[in-house]
Amino acid sequence: MAGEKKGLQLLDFWVSPFGQRCRIALAEKSELLRRSNPVHKKIPVLLHGGRPVCESLIIVQYIDEAFPAEPGLLPADPYARAQARFWADYVDKKLYDCGTRLLKLKGEPQQQARAEMLEILRTLDGALGDGKFFGGEAFGFADVALAPFTAWFLTYERHGEFSVEKECPRLVAWAKRCGERESVAKNLPPPEKVYEFVAGMKKRFGIE
Repeated sequence: MAGEKKGLQLLDFWVSPFGQRCRIALAEKSELLRRSNPVHKKIPVLLHGGRPVCESLIIVQYIDEAFPAEPGLLPADPYARAQARFWADYVDKKLYDCGTRLLKLKGEPQQQARAEMLEILRTLDGALGDGKFFGGEAFGFADVALAPFTAWFLTYERHGEFSVEKECPRLVAWAKRCGERESVAKNLPPPEKVYEFVAGMKKRFGIE
């Protein structure tokens, strides 16, 4: 499979959860991890044979389809596939947007973002239920979409003054299981490093 992946290049930035999910997907498909290169335009971009594939969730689906291996990241059952796509989209539209507001805002707007973040995390905790992963026993598409954000939980906690473990114990247990996978462990930065990066950006832009 490594030969099939010749000509693959992922352009992203180390702290981007969207780039990380693409690297996780690539790692799930092969033992050969892809190198990433920072760029200043919209990221990530996957170059395959010189042809670009954009938007992280589309890239993950492309990787799943271009390099088929069992089990696939997306399940075979149409309903299960729809559910996986729904929760991946929920992560992008809800969690990422709310996290950005939580880190940028102050006062009452930040408190609103905090309340929304807790609701989002509890919703994900409920969707996971007692399952090992979001798709059941197999690590899949929704897990790939959400796993990179686990490196941001510490930053969300410190800025929002709450405990993810206290509020969402099943989600924290899931995060630990994900972190035990080589594809995740090798592609996520340490939570403290993410926190330091965010603190530096806030100081740089005067939003401490």
